Amino acid sequence: MQEAPEPGDARCPGVVLLHGIARTSASLTKLERALRASGFTTLNVDYSSRSKPIAAIADDIHPAIARFAERDAPLHFVAHSMGGLVARAYIARHRPARLARVVMLGTPNSGSEVADLLQGLLPYRAFYGPAGLELTTTPATAPNALPAIDYPVGVIAGNRFIDPVAGLFVLPKPNDGRVSVQSTMLAGMTDHVVVKASHTGLPRHAAAIAQTIAFLRNGHFRPR
Repeated sequence: MQEAPEPGDARCPGVVLLHGIARTSASLTKLERALRASGFTTLNVDYSSRSKPIAAIADDIHPAIARFAERDAPLHFVAHSMGGLVARAYIARHRPARLARVVMLGTPNSGSEVADLLQGLLPYRAFYGPAGLELTTTPATAPNALPAIDYPVGVIAGNRFIDPVAGLFVLPKPNDGRVSVQSTMLAGMTDHVVVKASHTGLPRHAAAIAQTIAFLRNGHFRPR
């Protein structure tokens, strides 16, 4: 019987972690620790999420991911919020040879009605930058303009919200306060699951973390 690889082993499956807009790699620390404890090697990427369009972000992170992908092991992606769109853009532009599975947590694959509402306001445009303007539901923006997927994708959505204005009056229900459950869905996805978490809480939520690991290991979420 072949010995199972340890997390530092070159044969150990790798996971690229991508945070959301206006966040940092620190927002994925709990998730990263759980992945490493489960036998994965991780690359938790920091990127400038508010100063460039999503396609340019994908190009910026390519050198670091390309070096990580040189390992002789499967390469997964786990991404929160806009990080899922960055992952889709990255794979479309720089597809790794050993690409395996992708998990998205709260990714607005069909855009967000919150971005629709705020896109015309100067404070929103100034703070969230070019990528923020790509998060709308308009057909020409990034989520809808990205190529169709042809790799295994598991999508985790939240159905709890902290902001009552967005959660009750802006977004279709159910939603996580930033993205509706319906908007997280992606044509061609392998599996989809909803957990009781808010948008910012998804990467720290125990059920979301367990489901992420289950999908990476087995190609599907745990039955609920």
